[in-house]
Amino acid sequence: KLLQAHHHSNIFMSLLLGLYSAPSLGLGGARTACATSRAHACMQQQQQPGPPYAGPRSTPLLDTVSTPNDLKGFSLAELKQLSHELRWETINAVSKTGGHLGSSLGVVELTVALHYVFNTPADPVIWDVSHQVYPHKILTGRRERMPTLRQAGGLSGFAKRSESEYDAFGAGHSTTSISAALGMAVAHELRGLDQERTSVAVIGDGAITGGMAYEAMNNAAYLNSRIVVIYNDNGQVSLPTGTPSAGGTVPAGSLSAYTSRLIASKPFQDFRDIAKSINRLFPSEIQQANAKIDEYARGMVSGGTLFEELGFYYIGPVDGHDLDNLVPILENIRDRGGKQPVLLHIKTDKGKGYPPAEAASDKYHGVPKFDVATGKKLTAPAKTPSYTSVFADSLIDLAAADRSVVAITAAMPGGTGVDKFGKRFPKRTFDVGIAEQHAVTFAAGLAVEGIKPFCAIYSTFLQRAYDQLIHDVAIQKLPVRFILDRAGLVGNDGPTHHGSFDLAYIGCIPGIALCAPSDEVELRNMMRTIYEVDDKPTALRYPRGSALGLDVLNDLFEYGLDEYPARGKALPLGKGRVVRSAREDVSSRVAILSLGTRLAESVLAARAIEGAHADVGVTVADARWMKPLDTALVARLAEEHDVLITVEEGSIGGFGDHVLHYLSLGGFLDEGTLKARPMVLPDKYIEAGSMGEQYEEAGLSQRFIEATALRLLGKPVSMGSSSLADEEPTIA
Repeated sequence: KLLQAHHHSNIFMSLLLGLYSAPSLGLGGARTACATSRAHACMQQQQQPGPPYAGPRSTPLLDTVSTPNDLKGFSLAELKQLSHELRWETINAVSKTGGHLGSSLGVVELTVALHYVFNTPADPVIWDVSHQVYPHKILTGRRERMPTLRQAGGLSGFAKRSESEYDAFGAGHSTTSISAALGMAVAHELRGLDQERTSVAVIGDGAITGGMAYEAMNNAAYLNSRIVVIYNDNGQVSLPTGTPSAGGTVPAGSLSAYTSRLIASKPFQDFRDIAKSINRLFPSEIQQANAKIDEYARGMVSGGTLFEELGFYYIGPVDGHDLDNLVPILENIRDRGGKQPVLLHIKTDKGKGYPPAEAASDKYHGVPKFDVATGKKLTAPAKTPSYTSVFADSLIDLAAADRSVVAITAAMPGGTGVDKFGKRFPKRTFDVGIAEQHAVTFAAGLAVEGIKPFCAIYSTFLQRAYDQLIHDVAIQKLPVRFILDRAGLVGNDGPTHHGSFDLAYIGCIPGIALCAPSDEVELRNMMRTIYEVDDKPTALRYPRGSALGLDVLNDLFEYGLDEYPARGKALPLGKGRVVRSAREDVSSRVAILSLGTRLAESVLAARAIEGAHADVGVTVADARWMKPLDTALVARLAEEHDVLITVEEGSIGGFGDHVLHYLSLGGFLDEGTLKARPMVLPDKYIEAGSMGEQYEEAGLSQRFIEATALRLLGKPVSMGSSSLADEEPTIA
């Protein structure tokens, strides 16, 4: 019986007896860990730390890799060299396109090890969030397309199932990987297929702060399905981590502190440390045989960890950059008996191997194009403030006069501007981690006690807390102020990050006020307005990117400003404004009613129409509010014009539908004298590209607004061609 057990675990037994080294275990019994001459030659090309920074002059190993199968014959030394080449290939590629760099650099060795050990794509590897997949894309047949990364018609910046069979599950939002891996593992079993397949989920310490990860882990142990969770712990919970807040400057949440204590309490585990522990995953007869030689392996103290309490077999912590140990550990996890879910805890460094990234507070999480030699980001100085910075400055002004004003962010202090608020008011800044559901109900609890919470969450991420928005806030009429950054199209991050749906999903909720500023002055005013609303929840949405600037404001809207107002002023709730009136004595009159920052394009379209058609007058109005809707303004525009066009940067079911609903119920369409058309985002997912390209694809630029009006008037339309200026890549 013992001989039979030995037959099934000969490599494992041999390791414990000292017959093989840990590196050789991971690379086939006869294979040694010494480098080939090819690897030696490559290693000599490695550059010393700069500046100037530079990678290898050639990539002979990477040049031989078209699919992960090409890795299977590499020695350990070659895998290390491949990692070096892959890291610099990633750096050079992102320097030309912009993108999520730091996360990708932190998982280079892990990516190589996973594709070496597991049989991808048959063994599915699911990357949580998947902004770290650039090395994975390079190894899975997409190296030649990396110059198109996050460009129109190019590679997605995230995992995308339609792009490659190696992208087992698409992502962009966080905390989905364990659930997806579990579903795929259970499906494999239900189909009666080979039980030896392993589903792997790679999740970081930011994503694992989300409650869905624990829901999935709780269910995984219950279902006893064969999944492996790689917990990538890099200490970067928020973007950026270290923002002053009520919890201090440490990573948000107790889990990060817990895993830090795990790491501090014991050194990194190597394969010999872990071998005895892994023994418990093998059948009982093998355990009995291996028990006779326990003295050859050092024990591992892992009992009682949180993950074990959830039913996972916990292994770690392990150095995620050390292939000598990572490869054999993964091999033994792969070859284990039984189906108990396993969690491998690895420690990595975000931005690893590129000194400018390692030194940056955000570890070069998301970068524009940059100079590799110096790390300098190639961005022109902004000529106008960003909408995010206008929000942050406005919130600081409000908080300076009212101690009840607080800010909440879900692990995005930098992206939302809450980091700026936190530097001024750390005790009134709350970073809850990637936990949007908790953020919303936490804000509701604050509001119950008379605090004035501003809950700043990207439009696309607030979708994750929809039940809380309705059940915990709206039904109770609690004055939580929702700040929806990145509303509308966002550029290069593509469909997972567009804020396309908030007008539709918030606009249908009773008792909530919803506004959208057309420019930076209006944003300041609306911040003051929602601050003063204490009897209902409010939501304020605005896009990513730079505001219009004083020259444009004065030209298009006739503000007559020499400088920005020092403070915002409250606006009447549910009241819009006319920014441009149609000229008199014309035979045809068009009204364009815009919500949000498409107002500038609407004014330009109106000017173009009147400039080309002397018999047409065009009125442009700014709705300001979707809820409550300014029905008096809508009625006036309908009664005084032949054509009414609504324009919004949102999906079907939003502002335009509310206007049409009012017009229909009010009988404005009964006589057939008014032609009404909504202009919205098309009913499809708009892929990555520049924001200008996306507005053209969506049909929401000046020339499309102009063409819509002319068609309704029965006039000839010449669309011409767009003249898109070069744009900097956009990064969430």
